[in-house]
Amino acid sequence: MSRKRKYVYLFGERTEGNAGMRDLLGGKGANLAEMSLMGLPVPPGFTITTEVCREYYSKGKYPPGLEEQIKEAMREIEKQLGRRFGDPDNPLLVSVRSGAPVSMPGMMDTILNLGMNDEVVRGLSKLIGERAAWDSYRRLLSMFGNVVLGIPHEEFEKVLSKKRDEENVEFDHQLSTSSLKELVNEYKELIKSKLLRNPPSNGIVANRIKEREIVEFPQNPWEQLLLAIDAVISSWNNPRAVEYRKEERISDKLCTAVNIQAMVFGNTEGGGTGVCFTRNVETGEKELYGEFLPNAQGEDVVAGVRTPLPIKEMEKMFPDIYRELLEIGEKLEKHYRDVQDFEFTIDGSLRKLFILQTRTAKRTPRAAVKIAVDMAKEGLISKEEAIMRVEPDQIDKLLHPRIDESKELRVIAKGIPASPGAASGIVVFDPDRAEELREKGEEVILVRPETSADDVHGIKSSVGVLTAKGGRTSHAAVVTRGWGIPCVVGCEEMRIDDKGKYFETESGVIVKEGERITIDGTTGNVILGKAPMLPPEITPEMKELLGWATEISELEVRANADTPEDARKAREFGAKGIGLCRTEHMFFGEGRIERMRKVIMAMNEKERRKALRELMFYQIEDFKKIFNEMEGLPVTIRLLDPPLHEFLPNPQELLEKVILLKIHKDFPSIREELMNRKEYRGIIEEILSRESEIMEEYERVKTLEEKNPMMGFRGCRLGIAYPEIFEMQVEAIMRAACSLKKEGREVYPEIMVPLTMHESEMKILRELIEEVAERVMREEGVRVHYTIGTMIETPRAAIVGDKLAEYSDFFSFGTNDLTQMTMALSRDDYGPIITQYLEKEILEEDPFFTLDLEGVGELIKICVEKSKGKVKIGVCGEHGGDPRSIRFFHEIGVDYVSCSPYRVPVAILSGARSTLESKRR
Repeated sequence: MSRKRKYVYLFGERTEGNAGMRDLLGGKGANLAEMSLMGLPVPPGFTITTEVCREYYSKGKYPPGLEEQIKEAMREIEKQLGRRFGDPDNPLLVSVRSGAPVSMPGMMDTILNLGMNDEVVRGLSKLIGERAAWDSYRRLLSMFGNVVLGIPHEEFEKVLSKKRDEENVEFDHQLSTSSLKELVNEYKELIKSKLLRNPPSNGIVANRIKEREIVEFPQNPWEQLLLAIDAVISSWNNPRAVEYRKEERISDKLCTAVNIQAMVFGNTEGGGTGVCFTRNVETGEKELYGEFLPNAQGEDVVAGVRTPLPIKEMEKMFPDIYRELLEIGEKLEKHYRDVQDFEFTIDGSLRKLFILQTRTAKRTPRAAVKIAVDMAKEGLISKEEAIMRVEPDQIDKLLHPRIDESKELRVIAKGIPASPGAASGIVVFDPDRAEELREKGEEVILVRPETSADDVHGIKSSVGVLTAKGGRTSHAAVVTRGWGIPCVVGCEEMRIDDKGKYFETESGVIVKEGERITIDGTTGNVILGKAPMLPPEITPEMKELLGWATEISELEVRANADTPEDARKAREFGAKGIGLCRTEHMFFGEGRIERMRKVIMAMNEKERRKALRELMFYQIEDFKKIFNEMEGLPVTIRLLDPPLHEFLPNPQELLEKVILLKIHKDFPSIREELMNRKEYRGIIEEILSRESEIMEEYERVKTLEEKNPMMGFRGCRLGIAYPEIFEMQVEAIMRAACSLKKEGREVYPEIMVPLTMHESEMKILRELIEEVAERVMREEGVRVHYTIGTMIETPRAAIVGDKLAEYSDFFSFGTNDLTQMTMALSRDDYGPIITQYLEKEILEEDPFFTLDLEGVGELIKICVEKSKGKVKIGVCGEHGGDPRSIRFFHEIGVDYVSCSPYRVPVAILSGARSTLESKRR
């Protein structure tokens, strides 16, 4: 005969579960069992397993024999307590609570005081007092009506508020017993009228109501209990729970358990309830932290019906119980080896403390770091466990200003979070205006449809950037992340009117230039006005934790840095070198972009070399400053890789000037009218003075203009067609390195060729680089150790990595372009596509944020397998700062990752966590 499957597990004097059974019993049920085994004062009860919920959602019904197991478990609780469920003389009341395997606070439903009816209330009055009994009855009716029957909570609150007004009292606990009796009758009438007019129409609760022909609040305690269990099972799929799981990446398949527990009554004279944390979850300090409400039940603390008292106040009111609470808190923390969030009730009728649940406490990022480090120092956990206790995104949040989300905020639009942190400033639509206002001491948010190289001075002058187009690897995103400037891109909920100097959101909010907004580069929110901020924090505990992580990690972390300031910040955060220095970003400074345009626009090699000579001296100084900051560490410098359009004069502006020239020549009447208008006269005179230059520029831009510049004349193609460009850069790198070597400084330049796809490209350019480097070292009279490598950004390069390795000392995966080319997604305007693909679950993640493992990841893996041992292998795309991508890079044998300076600590922690995870497997 087969053994009957078990769906119900007891806890209390007889306990059948433990903390290791959370997948079956849910977190709450497993911990109730564990605390019972620890000998803590836990009211007895039983847990219906997650398998019941799972079976209901897969088959549309409960497993056979469930109701019999519930009744058998209830008999055991009755035996332990000497009370009976539904007995009018000596009644047992119970609570029914949800409990998923992972904590989902407030997302699912709870019902207290089940088993109460018109007879039981009289018997309970003798046990806990008349007022407390009738108060418990009215609480049951409102919770049951709301949670089980779907009657809006406001309907009950309206009746309750009216009763408070009649008695002229402020709080519920001040109502008289007679008022509570009246409330019970009014609540029952409310439930009856709602059931008659608008009963639940679908789902498991509706089916039972229809089957049992329930038309009013059920007086049968068993009907109450079964309906409450139905409601908790149903709450697994309520909208807020579904949304929470989606946000927190919790599987829908986990399902919830149901916990039925004997009631204890904090709403009695001398009673109370509260929530405690074994440490301060705001700051991480080692102190009992929490709140307490006298004469209340647990729902009152959560619902905020009264302002709770600090837990320390309990010491004055209940000194003995407070001491017991301290002991229990300490015992729980030592047992679970983590900060606990536990709920307690003091039953005034018994003068006794009870623990109703415990769970691992949620904590602020600041507290998470301090608690992990402190616990390791106390010997409660190891350094390795401390590293695993802190999530990488918690570190990230500490390194940027954060919006204080406890305050009221008016969110008017949402875009793609591109560079973390928050910033508040006045709106400007023009980069020149941003720079002008910055010089006057104003904090500005630059708002653009999208950004380009011409906007860089405006970006640098702004505290934040907001664009209507673009994605996480668009120009705005990459530049702002490198500089640590908060940025939101792809905000398609706003329409920008450049001429009118305003933007309008989908909800009709109009924000004009000069008005203040706040952007949150961590969430993508755009907020009207100045939002309250929390400052970034680099605590001693964080430094210590990152030190431990660096010791443990098998993955080296470098930084993407283009300026001495970036390099300094990266080193401060623990970077072991620079993995990507983008030389094209060095040409965006004042006076440089014009010279760079001369290089691009030059009609012959002689003109180009002349313009390059002017730029070389800038480059030498740039490289010296960066080498100086990174003394003793490798610096990977990528040779010029601009899509040409980024350096060309604006084609639209040139076209407008050409049109004005044509009008001036061919249309005399219009010419006279324009020359008479003051605002046009100066423009036309300036255009006329540069007529031949403008026409020449226009023709040259037309010649150089490309339909798809990101896949056009850029990267190594530029160096092959115009070798003098790469020659100048290599000379600048080597002269800078030799200069510092003469001063006794150790420098390790790594020269990286961009966008290769064929080994012949690498062969040609390696010979060019070696020839220039050797010449410079001969002329300088000093030798510098340098290496030559390439950036793997094309699918073909990844496939033929073994051939490229013949001419390379290192590879670095440019995962931004590799993703773009592999998935045929333009990283600058993929926003509308990715929104749809994520909503329809075609893709699980934004592939420019978290690496596409099956496609792009497989290409990287093939390349690593073919070239491992021949070259050093790194990653320098934005994925180098993403924790989930870092785990993959570590698993396939990548040597280092490189990311923006402000992501370095995140990458260090992620690398250490991945190392520890791999050792566990």
